[in-house]
Order: sequence, then structure tokens, then C-alpha cells
Amino acid sequence: MSDAISTDHRETALSGGHALPPRFSAMSMREPRARKRRPGLVLGLASAIAVIATITTLQLTANASYDTAEEQFRDAARTTTAARLALDAANAELHDVEGSAALLLESDTGILVDSAAKDSVTNAVAIATDAMTAADALLAEDIPAIGIKPAWFWELYAGAGALDEERQSIERLDERLQDEVEAIDTASDALTESGIALLTTTASAATAHEAAHVSARNDDVIALRKAATMASAITTIDGDAVTAFTSLQSAAAQLVGSEQAELAEKSGPLMGARLEIEAFARSIAPGVLLEFDWAPIVNGVGYNGSMGGYTTWWWDEPGRATIQLSNSVAEQWPADRSKALVVHEVGHAISVKCADMYDASTQDSIEKWATAWAISMGYTDDANGVWAYGYPPQNYIDAAAGCR
Repeated sequence: MSDAISTDHRETALSGGHALPPRFSAMSMREPRARKRRPGLVLGLASAIAVIATITTLQLTANASYDTAEEQFRDAARTTTAARLALDAANAELHDVEGSAALLLESDTGILVDSAAKDSVTNAVAIATDAMTAADALLAEDIPAIGIKPAWFWELYAGAGALDEERQSIERLDERLQDEVEAIDTASDALTESGIALLTTTASAATAHEAAHVSARNDDVIALRKAATMASAITTIDGDAVTAFTSLQSAAAQLVGSEQAELAEKSGPLMGARLEIEAFARSIAPGVLLEFDWAPIVNGVGYNGSMGGYTTWWWDEPGRATIQLSNSVAEQWPADRSKALVVHEVGHAISVKCADMYDASTQDSIEKWATAWAISMGYTDDANGVWAYGYPPQNYIDAAAGCR
């Protein structure tokens, strides 16, 4: 068998080369194709990006919503806390005022106090008690606290909604707290006003009380006046107000006891004349507080028709004097000589009002002044001091006429 070789191949073969065919027989004769795109993958990526963007937006929006709700909640909580502190302070103050007012009512002894003023305080105490009860209940309500901030948007949205509801509840509590502060302030003002009125009217009644018990001792009268002055100066209802009120009540009671003791000492057959003489002396010495003591012998005299008198006064405590009179002055009352002697003693007592009108450096000058004052009052009987101390100089009589 022989092969036929083409000229071209032969030439190649004769030249000793190695020829390769243009294509290997096993290779595909098709043209190379372009790579196809996968639309499902692109759409998946786009969807994922959209989801992530949506979640991010929701997360950011939810955060902002929660932060806004939290800030509004905190603002409301701060305002409500301030209102609560104000109510707590006002309520505590009212508790103090109410306690003092209650003590005022308890310490009333039935002397001096005006019943209408006392009723006003009683009513104010009742109103204050109701207001304090309501305030205590409000103060017991807690202001909710903010918990841990949620992480996910759905939790944040829910949390923001819950904060809004709690904020509204807090704001309503704030309104109630502020209303109660006003109620407490109103109750406190009414209680203070009625309490001060009670003190003022009671202090004012001390003047009439004193006038109704003129025979009381000077020290007790002065104590009542001081107590009335202290009570009338009170501007708040507190411990000082209670002290002032109880002191006034005590002084008023002491005045009654003092007069009873004095009247007991003056009792007997001469009591009517003694009290008449004391009233006469007070009538001619306005503004001077007079106290009287009686004895058989005064200043060394008092028997056998003689009369004695002795007056003590205080320059450093003007406005008061003690006059001692012998029983014989009452026995001879209302004789001119008895009146003249009494007026002489009153001249000593009233000199505290006119200290710059005469020389008080000697006993003789002091007695001349009292005699001159009796003469200036129209009492010319020698028992006015002329018999015992001589006739005073005219300038004393003229000066004494200006001492009333």
C-alpha cells in the first residue's frame, strides 16, 4: 500500500520540516461567546441595599423620635419636681403654722379672747387640715424615671410612645401640684390672718381688762401691758406667737388674782372709803399708774386725828407710784383736810411727768413741789403740806399748774 502525498506536503517533507495543520482536529471550530449577566443577583443586591437603607432610616428616625420624647419627658419631670418641692415646702410651713394655731386655741383661758376671733381661727385650722391632707396625698405620688434606652427601632418607637404617655401623666401631676400649692398658700394666709387677728383683738382687750381691775398691783398691771404690747406686735403665727398669747393670758389671769389679793387686804369697815379715795387719786393723775397701801401708822402719824401719807416713785421707771395712807385718812374722808393730804401725795406721784419743772435735789424742794401742786389744784387746806413743810414759792405754784 502506498500513500499519495501532495506536492505541498511533499516539498515540506523533502525539506525536512515539521508541518502542523492550521487547526487541530480535536479543537472546536465555534467562535468564542461573550459572558452572560445574571439579573437575579443584581436584583438581590439592590433589594438588600434598599432594606439596609430602610432599616437605617427607621433606626435613625426612631432614635430621633425617642430622644425628642426623652427630652420632653425630662423637661416635664424637672418642672414637676420643682412644683413638688414647692408644695413640700409650703405644706411643711403650713404644718408649722397650723400647729401653732392649734396651740393658740388650746391655751385660751377664757379671759380677753373674742369669741368671733377664736371661731375664725378654728375654721381656718379645719381648712388648713384638709389642705395638708390633700397635699400629703399628692406628695406621695412618684414621678416615674426613664429606663434604659432601647436598641432597635421598633423598641424605640414603642418606648417613645410610652414616654409621651408618661410625660402627659407627669404634666397632669404638675398641674395638680401647682393647684395644691395655691390651696396651701391660701389656707396658710387665712390661718395667719385669723391668728394675728386673735392676738390683736386679745391684746386690745387688755386695756378694758385693766380698767376693770384697777385695784391690782402695779407690777401685775405693767406685766399685762408688756404682754399686750408683745402680742400686738406679732406678724407670724409660730412659737413666738404662742408664747406671746400664753403670756398675755397668764398676765390677764394674774391681774385678776392680784386685785383679789389687794381687795382682801382692804376689806373691812373702811373699804368703801378706801376705794373711793383711790378712785379720786387716780382721777387727778392721768397717765400715772397708782398703787395703794393702807396702815394704821404711816410716816409716823395716824392716831388721835392725825393723818399720814408717803409716796414712792421711780425716775428710771416713770409712770408709776405707790401711795401709802393711814387709816385715819379714810376715817375722815371726804373732809377737806383728808382730800388735801391725798392731793399732796398725788403731787409727788405725778412729778414723774414733770421732772424738769422743779429742783428735785433736796427733800425740802420735793415737798414744796407736792404742796405747790396741791395748791395749783385748788386744795388750800393746810393738810396740803403747808402745815408740815411751809408755803411753797410762787414760781413752784405757777410751774405746778402746768403739770397735769
